[in-house]
Amino acid sequence: MPDHEEYRFQVNLSGMIDILSNHLYSSPRVFLRELLQNATDAITARIDLDPAHRGEVFVELAGSGEDSTLLIQDNGIGLTEEDVHEFLAMIGHSSNRNGAELLGETSFIGRFGIGLLSCFMVSDEIVMLTQSAKGGPSIEWRGRPDGTYTIRKLESSLIPGTKVYLRCKPETDLYFEAETVEMDLLHYGALLPYPIRLSENGRERRINPEPPAWIARPELASDHWDEVLRFGEEMLGERFRDFIPLRTANGRTGGIAYILPHAVNLSAKRLHKVYLKRMLISEQADNILPEWAFFVKCLVWTDELQPTASREHFYENEQLERVRGELGQSIRAELIAMGDTDQQRLRRIIDLHALSMKSLAVEDEEFYRMIYRWLPFESTYGYKTLGELLDERRTLHYTASLDHYRQLRHVASAQSLLVVNGGYIYEAQLLEALPHIVQGADTRRLLPEDVSLSFTDLNAEERASTLEAARAADLALQRFRCRVMLKRFKPEELPALFTLPEEAATLRSIERAGEESPQAFASVLGSLGSSMQGNTQSILYLNLNNAVVERLFSGPPTRRLNTLIEMLYANALMMGHYPMSRQELALLNGGILSLINWSLESEKGE
Repeated sequence: MPDHEEYRFQVNLSGMIDILSNHLYSSPRVFLRELLQNATDAITARIDLDPAHRGEVFVELAGSGEDSTLLIQDNGIGLTEEDVHEFLAMIGHSSNRNGAELLGETSFIGRFGIGLLSCFMVSDEIVMLTQSAKGGPSIEWRGRPDGTYTIRKLESSLIPGTKVYLRCKPETDLYFEAETVEMDLLHYGALLPYPIRLSENGRERRINPEPPAWIARPELASDHWDEVLRFGEEMLGERFRDFIPLRTANGRTGGIAYILPHAVNLSAKRLHKVYLKRMLISEQADNILPEWAFFVKCLVWTDELQPTASREHFYENEQLERVRGELGQSIRAELIAMGDTDQQRLRRIIDLHALSMKSLAVEDEEFYRMIYRWLPFESTYGYKTLGELLDERRTLHYTASLDHYRQLRHVASAQSLLVVNGGYIYEAQLLEALPHIVQGADTRRLLPEDVSLSFTDLNAEERASTLEAARAADLALQRFRCRVMLKRFKPEELPALFTLPEEAATLRSIERAGEESPQAFASVLGSLGSSMQGNTQSILYLNLNNAVVERLFSGPPTRRLNTLIEMLYANALMMGHYPMSRQELALLNGGILSLINWSLESEKGE
């Protein structure tokens, strides 16, 4: 005798329906999508048998409120009695008998065995009448949410196809209203290649328009410019001025990439509408295009990607990765072609979507070589394109961080130094790579301390007269590991410039992190900082061209020199956008209070 017994899982169908309603599907409205998908699959199978067959879907509404009923009828392949038992009674069973359907590209009735179950979200009974195009009797199938169903052979024969009847269950009448049904049929089936007709109160109308020729052949879209733009506005709810046709090498995925008429943030969600076999699968697909293509909003249609169980997204697999790469190549190739044939159009796109263009240029050297002249950069000569900057100087000095640029721009501008801001995302990489794509171009990274090379040293007489005060000022900032150096430089309005060598910047970051970290981690950071205590001094350049600084250093040190130097130090930190330590913030606060106190004492003495 066996030492164990086998049991079969018992599936609670009402629990399954709750899972469908609240977890798998985004909304009960998808029941109509599932019915439309089943009809689409049935028509596709019928056309496989008879290529001349012309498919259509008919939807009829009757009654009102909670007495509403809905009929959806297709003239597809229909079901035999064996098909009904196999596909409608086994949850998770595939319409392909060898099971490969679950992993394949095609999508037929009952692919996941749950499509029809979605109807239980809005109806307490599903009635299906079906006649197989392969012959056999007509069948009536009635399913209930308790997991039971009945099958009856009809005495009279129906025409090949399937009819599904649903009666509204309480509190779901919204999904049976004519306006809602019409909107959902168009929403999901706008691109279907056969008519969807809706009948309500004796009035019948076609819901979906005849698909334009460029749906099947996106390369024709440019010949129908206004029509494609209108179509994009209707389908995506936004007015566009430009677009790029999309097509994969095998022709099984195509679409239109509409160029957004406004600049978008790098972190903005990329939501595209994607149709599988002309049925809407997702209107929030964010992985169908490469990351850099965030300047477009797309309509994409495919018959080669694999949908998830909810049919609202696609599996992330090698096939999707290939399609994503090829769609990206369609956009890239069109932009490159614009560089040869329509530079004005390309410049309009770059002006609006410079960040996306820079993102692509970092990935694609050929694209960078083609568009570099029109990429905009901030510089001490104003906002200019790389082409304009290279016309000014063949050697471009740039900063690799925004903070460094902010520290240098006033000094560099006053001394007519051309410095390019490479601190925004992708820009330092592009500037570094520029010599590789432009013959004769040279780019050099500039650090704040490099600007001091253009400062004017003091003469012997000036050094002698300021020596004592300069030493006192240097001593005042020793606890901050900062040296004081007197120079003359432009602009005169700038009293001080703080510079921080790379090693000193690293130590400063470690110390600030230690202040904000838990005690155990702070001690680790403290040990790390102690090991870097070598030549990590920053420099505060004081500008003797500035009237206040000149007055401060004329003659012997004043009794308030320390406080004034500390205030200049704190001011230079803020001007350079340096985060301040607790000690520096305390110094700033104390200096301000001292100045207020001096002012009050001065008023009393008057």
